[in-house]
Formats: sequence, structure tokens, C-alpha cells
Amino acid sequence: MTMSLDSLARPDEGNIRQDGIPTDAPPSLDPRSPVASFGLDEPLAMDAGVDLAPFRIAYQTAGTLNADRSNAVLICHALTGDQHFAHTHPVTGKRGWWETLVGPGKPIDTDRYFVICSNVIGSCMGSTGPASTDPATGKPYGLDFPLVTIRDMVRGQAMLLDRLGIRDLFLCVGGSMGGMQVLQWAALYPDRVFAAMPIATGARHSAQNIAFHEVGRQAIMADPAWAEGRYLEAGTRPAKGLGVARMGAHITYLSEPALHRKFGRRFQGGSAPTFSFNADFQIESYLRHQGLSFVERFDANAYLYLTRAMDYFDLAADHGGVLANAFRNTRTRFCVMSFTSDWLFPTADSRAIVHALNAASASVAFVEVESDKGHDAFLLDEPVMFNAAKGFIDAAARARGL
Repeated sequence: MTMSLDSLARPDEGNIRQDGIPTDAPPSLDPRSPVASFGLDEPLAMDAGVDLAPFRIAYQTAGTLNADRSNAVLICHALTGDQHFAHTHPVTGKRGWWETLVGPGKPIDTDRYFVICSNVIGSCMGSTGPASTDPATGKPYGLDFPLVTIRDMVRGQAMLLDRLGIRDLFLCVGGSMGGMQVLQWAALYPDRVFAAMPIATGARHSAQNIAFHEVGRQAIMADPAWAEGRYLEAGTRPAKGLGVARMGAHITYLSEPALHRKFGRRFQGGSAPTFSFNADFQIESYLRHQGLSFVERFDANAYLYLTRAMDYFDLAADHGGVLANAFRNTRTRFCVMSFTSDWLFPTADSRAIVHALNAASASVAFVEVESDKGHDAFLLDEPVMFNAAKGFIDAAARARGL
């Protein structure tokens, strides 16, 4: 016997409903996906000391939940990702951001597993965040929205799973900020995670990464259209500042070999400089395109909030300064992955996680993938990553009896 999503909670029961977004809302706020709504009597207790209520979590699913609800996989998205992991994006029209890894016959096989991905609290694709309406004022929260942490995101996901009737997860998987969520899940709810796969991530944000994020935040806040965070009320957007923030961040997702291979020092549309500050080089044109396309699908304040959440993440600090304490007595099995050219979350960050898991006597496999594609390699066609993920997931499925 199998069970579809419709049998878990019906829209007419008030538990799971479609978005209900106003027709004049910015495109990035329209999730085009199911949304779970939590009322005043179901607050999310946040690390900032605020009980957030009411709030919403937008999500997507693929596959079918089995009869004993033991085949659920939670995908945790990265900083600028969302719930559309294997679905056409409603704003960009592009295919799902992790279709390389998730789908029928792929390592995360939607013919075998029930896969869930939610838009994190604080983001802007249907889940409650700074662009959402503050019920106390009837206006967008802006900077009145409480600061968000990775732990807050995970608590919200746990509430969503409870709503869907899913007690525990067969697998929790994600890369970058998603990998931080995976680690937080394993530490906060060890009895709810059978297997965990944190990819291209770290147990804390480095000083260098915080510095890059601060440059991006300052670019946004320096844009006059930011209006101290009240730009939605003013009917404008800090598009230039957010675009520059995206350009700077995007460089950190790549590697020098990848940039050289794709662009080198080639000129855009010609073979000579224009002796101007136009986008002479192909790499300049590429980065400007990345910035322009990003502002069409993402909220500037959400970018501030999510980058700050990553900055605050320090799992060891939450456990007496000893990372191994976060995984003490865990029964979760882990597969930690890194990429040789990832300088945003270098292999040393993954090794620190592995060492802590070893110290906690956890079951852990470690894979360092040889790649010149940089941090974004986890989103791309990497056969070694796929093979390692499939081997780990298949072995975990056998142990789970799936």
C-alpha cells in the first residue's frame, strides 16, 4: 500500500492549502506550490526570542509516501534556492535546480522515495519572511521581521513534517546552506534522521565567508532604493544593490579554472577593448546577467536575512565549543562530501565534520570529489558525486528495509 500527498492533509481541512498570494504581489513571492499555514496557536519559537505566528511554509514534493511512511527524503536548499528542486520554476521558467541528482532512476529516486523540499523561513518563495505582510501592521515586515537562524529553519521544517504526518526521515540532504540545515537536523533531531548527507558545507561560517556576505549586504543597503528596508511600501526595489551583491557572491561559487575555461580574457562581441566601462569582457557580461536575472526572482531583504543566518551558524559553539558533542550518541549514518576546487567551503571544513563524527563514534563516510567547478559543483553534472551518493543511499535503504 502506498499513500499520496492528498491523503495526508486535505485543503478543505485548513491544514494544507494553496498560496492565496494577492494578485499584485511581486513575482518572487508567489510560490506556485502547496503552502502549509500555521495559526496563532502554532507559533515557531525563534532563537531571537520571538514566537512567530501566524506563519507559512511553502514546499514541493515528488514521489509517493509508502504505507509506513519510512521513505521520506528532505532536501534542504541553499542560500538562493527554493522548494522547486525538480519542478519548473514559476518565475524563471527553468527546470528544477537539483534535477541532476533527484528524479526517476537518479540517486534520489522519486520512484522509490517521497521527496520534500520547503522554502526556508526568512526566504521569499511563499514562506514567511521579511517581504511577507506583518499582521500587526498590514504592511510588509521589512526589517521588523525577527532575525532567522539555521536552527529556526529546521524547527519550521520539523513542524511541516509533523503537519504532513511524517515522524522521521530516511534521508536529509543538502548542499551549502542546505548542508548546514542537514547538520542542524542531525544535531537537533537525531532520532528523526536515519541518514544524512551534508555536501559542500561546514559546521560554521568562516571569517572570509562572513566578509563576503557583509560586502553583499552593504551593497544592498547602500542602494537609495532600499529605503531602510521599506522599499516594498515605496513601490521600488534596490535592484542595483542586490545585483551587485549577487555578482560578488557568484564569483565565490566558481573556481578560477572554471572561469578561465568558460571565459578567459575573451572580449564580448569583438576582439578589442572599447576604451570604456562597458562590459568589454565576457566575464563582465556574464556577471551582469547573473545580477539582473537574480533581482527578478529574489527579495533583497531576504538576502540580508539568509546571509546573516549562515553567518551566525556555529554548531560547535552551540555545544560547549566541541563539535563532537553535537553528535553524541547519534545513530544517524552520514556521508560527507566536498570538492577539491571549492574555496567557499574547502575540504578542510568537511574533514572537521568527519573528525567530529568519528570522535562521537558515528557511522560516517567521506568523499572528496576531484572537480575544477568550484562550490557550485554540487549542483552540476558530477558523476563521482552521483555514484557516491547512489552507493550511500542504496546502502542506507537496504539497512532501512526499503
